[in-house]
Amino acid sequence: MDPFRFAARAYLVYGVVYWLGGVYLATQGVGVRGGRVMQAGVVWILLGLVLVLLIPYLLARPRAWFERWILSRRDFARVLAAFMAVRAWHVAQVALRPETTSVPAPWGGEITFRLGAIVFMIVTVAALVLIARAAWTKEAA
Repeated sequence: MDPFRFAARAYLVYGVVYWLGGVYLATQGVGVRGGRVMQAGVVWILLGLVLVLLIPYLLARPRAWFERWILSRRDFARVLAAFMAVRAWHVAQVALRPETTSVPAPWGGEITFRLGAIVFMIVTVAALVLIARAAWTKEAA
């Protein structure tokens, strides 16, 4: 299978997990970096959904207009991998905090930010590895 299609699918899973997590946290009143949600939260939710759909679309196969005017697919994957590595670093910092707050779980009980960060970290690193693999793999001629 083409590593870019695999990377696109990995990013879609990563994006859906993050987007659903973000939407759930917003419904609980938690915004970016644990702050309170402001009215701009809806804009961020919609922008996130656009990115969840657009990025896999751009990775899945070559798009002449994108590669001609913006970035090659390989360079796009490299930039994306760099951003995801920064995201993984920030999520790791939350996972390693000695104390974190919690939010109600949809099924009852509570979820600590630490547990959520660990799950997000696993998803992020898995997707990052697949995207980096595509970014630094030689494309077939």
